[in-house]
Amino acid sequence: MKKNLLYIFSLICISAMAQTPEDALRTAWFTQNGTARNMATGGVMGSLGGDITANHVNPAGLGLFKTNEFVLTPGFALNNNKFKYRGTDTLNSKNNFNYGASGIILSSGTNQGHRKWTSSAFALSVNQVANYNNHIQFKGFNNFSSFTEQYLEELTKDRADTNAALSNYIFGSSLAFRTYLIDTIRAANGSVAGYQSLVPISTGVNQLYDATTRGGYHEIALGVAGNLEDKMYVGGSLTIPIISYQRDLTYSETDATTNPNNQFKSFEYKETFSSKAVGIGAKLGVIYKPQEYLRIGFAFHTPQLLGYTDHISSSLVSNTETYAGIKSAKSDALNSGKAGERKYNMITPWRAIFSASYVFREISDTRRQRAFISADLEYVDYRGARYSPADGNNQALKDYYTIVNDGIKNTYKGNINLRVGGELKFHTLMFRLGGAYYGSPYADDNLKANRVLATGGVGYRDHGIFIDLSYAHMFTKDVQFAYRLNDKPNTFAEQSGSRGNVVLTLGFKF
Repeated sequence: MKKNLLYIFSLICISAMAQTPEDALRTAWFTQNGTARNMATGGVMGSLGGDITANHVNPAGLGLFKTNEFVLTPGFALNNNKFKYRGTDTLNSKNNFNYGASGIILSSGTNQGHRKWTSSAFALSVNQVANYNNHIQFKGFNNFSSFTEQYLEELTKDRADTNAALSNYIFGSSLAFRTYLIDTIRAANGSVAGYQSLVPISTGVNQLYDATTRGGYHEIALGVAGNLEDKMYVGGSLTIPIISYQRDLTYSETDATTNPNNQFKSFEYKETFSSKAVGIGAKLGVIYKPQEYLRIGFAFHTPQLLGYTDHISSSLVSNTETYAGIKSAKSDALNSGKAGERKYNMITPWRAIFSASYVFREISDTRRQRAFISADLEYVDYRGARYSPADGNNQALKDYYTIVNDGIKNTYKGNINLRVGGELKFHTLMFRLGGAYYGSPYADDNLKANRVLATGGVGYRDHGIFIDLSYAHMFTKDVQFAYRLNDKPNTFAEQSGSRGNVVLTLGFKF
C-alpha cells in the first residue's frame, strides 16, 4: 500500500473511531446469494430469469413469470478459517443459520388486451446479500512491530501534550497513556521530549488477535417487470438495504521472554463495536431473446445511499511490572459513561452484469425444457465507495471524509467476477452444477485475495410445488490486518479456508 494511505489510516482509526478500508469493502465484496436453485448453478441470474432471485440481480427476469409464486429459502453456513501470521498457523470455525431470496411474485399471466405487452409481474422479496457471522483469530511471535506503535504515531504527529494524551484519544492512545503502556520521554530540563512504548519489540512479543463478528447485509426489493412479445423483458427494482454488523475484539501482546525486570509483562485491548444502517438504491435490467434458445441480459445496480450509526466501547489493561504494575482504563469512563457514537453517510460501489444463457429445447411448455447453461460477467467498482458526514455543515468532518475517500481510492480497484452454471431436467427432477470466481478488490498486488465457488444441487417440481436443495462450497483467500503503521511495513495475516452453505427452497405456485 502507499505510504500516505497507511499514515492516514494509522492515525484516524484510533482517535476518531474512523472508517477503515475493510469497512468500505464489507458492503461490496460478497458472493451471490439467492434461492437454492440459483446457488446450485453458481449464482447465475443475469439472463435466466424465472426465479425470485432475479429481483436482486436483474429484475427483467421477473418478466418471465406467468404464474404467482410464494418462496421461502432458509440456509445454514459452515465457516472454517485458517490464518497464517508470522509463521504460525491458527484454525477456527463458526457455524450459523442464514437465508436466501424469499418472498412473493404476482403475475398478470397473459395480457389478452395488449398486442405487444404479453405479461407483467410484480415481486416483493428479501435476501441476505452478505453474511457477517465469523470468527477471525490469529497469533504469532513478532519482534518487528507492536500494536502500541499506532499510539506513538498519533501522539507524535499531533504533538500532543500530556493533557491531550490523557483525554483526547479515548478509544486508543489515552487508554494506553493512562495505563502507562505509553509514557513520556523527559528532556534534561523536565519537559516532554516525546513518547515511548514499554513493549520490548527488540526481544519480541506474542501477539493474539481474536474477533467474533455477527450480523448481515439484508436487502428488501420491490420489483416490477414487463414481457414484450416473449422477446424482450425489462424490469427494475427499488431496493432497501438494511445492515447490521457487530464485532467483539480482543487483542493482546505478551512478553516472549522470562525476564521479570524488563518493565513489561502483557497488555490486553478489548473493543465492542456495532454498526447499523438503512438506505435506498435501485437495480435496472433487460433480457433479450434473439432466438428461442438464446437469452442475453444486462443489469445495472446503482450505488446505494446508506445512513449509518456506529457505537464503540474500548478498554485496556496493562501490566508493566515494576514500572507501574497492573493498570486499566475504559473509554466509557472518559465519555460520561456512554459508548462513543458517530453518524455518517455512505455510497456503495456500482456494479454491472453482462450475461448469456442457452436453453435447450425451449418451448412454451416449460415442463419439456431439458437443460440450460448460463454465464454472468460482473464488474464491480470497489474503489467507488464514498463517505460523507451526516452533518453537512461541519467543514472539519467534510475534510476528514475527503481524506478517507482518497484512501479508499488508493486501496481498492475495480475487478471482474465470473459465474457459470447449468441444469439438466428430467420431467419433475432437476440436477444442477455451477461455479464462480470473484477477483481481488485490492490495488496492492502483494495482498492476495479471491473467492472461488463450487456448487451443486437437486430440485423437484410437480403440481404447483417445488423443492430445491443446494450446497455451495467457497474457497477463500484474503488478508487481515491487526493494526496499521506508517513508519515501517505492515504485517498481516494470510487467510485461507472455506465456507460451506446448505440452502433449501420451498415454493408454491398459485
